[in-house]
Amino acid sequence: MLVKDIMTKHVFTVKKEEKIENAVKILMDNNFSGMPVVDDENKVVGIITEGDLIYRSKKLRIPAFLTILDSYIFLESMKNLEKQIKKMVGYRVEDVMTVGVITAKENTTVEEIATIMTNKKVNRIPIVKDGVLVGVVSRRDIIKAYAREG
Repeated sequence: MLVKDIMTKHVFTVKKEEKIENAVKILMDNNFSGMPVVDDENKVVGIITEGDLIYRSKKLRIPAFLTILDSYIFLESMKNLEKQIKKMVGYRVEDVMTVGVITAKENTTVEEIATIMTNKKVNRIPIVKDGVLVGVVSRRDIIKAYAREG
């Protein structure tokens, strides 16, 4: 069985420039735990999930440092701290979304997509054709497909 046979074709999306409140409203109104973030050509540029939104409430992790002669020497990159702060106080979807999204093609088998989801610990994978979003496969879609077969 192929992904194109089980994917959800009517996909709710959000643009990276939109306010986080708009994304939250779409997620809550439709009982979704995440959705793709797309550009004007409907290409996937990220994904926003409940995990990204919950991150805003987490405790800030300050990098470890040493104090020598009244100077601080950070033992880790300050870039990570900058990313944390941006994600915690972000105003737009692009501030909190996850980038580097795993995508798949329509001819991917259900077994392959299930393996990717399990190994990468993701709940949904956007399906693309020539780089353009054409659907999404969620864990629920896979379970429904197996239920229909049984």
